[in-house]
Amino acid sequence: MTRSYRYYDILMVAFVATLLCADLIGVGKVTTVQGFTFGAGILFFPISYAFNDVLTEVYGYKRTRRVVWAGFAALTFAAFMCWAVLALPPAAGWKNQAAYEIAYGSTPRIVLASLAAFWAGELTNSFVLAKLKVRTEGRMLWLRVIGSTAIGEIVDTLIFYPVAFYGLWDNALLLTVMQSNYTLKVVWEVLATPVTYALVGFLKRAEQEDYFDRETDFNPFSIAT
Repeated sequence: MTRSYRYYDILMVAFVATLLCADLIGVGKVTTVQGFTFGAGILFFPISYAFNDVLTEVYGYKRTRRVVWAGFAALTFAAFMCWAVLALPPAAGWKNQAAYEIAYGSTPRIVLASLAAFWAGELTNSFVLAKLKVRTEGRMLWLRVIGSTAIGEIVDTLIFYPVAFYGLWDNALLLTVMQSNYTLKVVWEVLATPVTYALVGFLKRAEQEDYFDRETDFNPFSIAT
């Protein structure tokens, strides 16, 4: 019998909303703070990894995999919607087409890189956390949260930046951006660990669930729960 949870659907919606906002709003802006230049979306995209950690820790890999696929579908639809809206001819007298193209006109190469990196990175994060939870018998949550994010973000970074920008950016610049952005994402996760602890503790008590993926089918292409 499939269990019903009070907060699982809420977390799924929060995950997808965070993902879409970070991808559509934050990805296009580069900012400099205290002499350090980075993509503004980095401040918010790692929140999806924090949600991934919480979902996997409480509900297990299979239910988290379903959430990741929901996010993938949302990103795919958002990319299609951006293309369709930009392709429509602007009305006479409406002068904002160029601004829309700058804000939402990602190239197919960047869209492909974003989708592939998100899917592979998030599922890697969930897989590593689930395996570490079984290996540590549920101890050392900090190790699972930080370790899984560090590995998942490596996968995300190694896919997104080369696929999106190799041959367009100088190799030295590409490596510098990859390193700085990866470091920021992992540091963000470390700083967010106390919040992750609090949310995990609340959900385990509220849901009466603390799932261990001892006999889980880790097929990344399935959406079965």
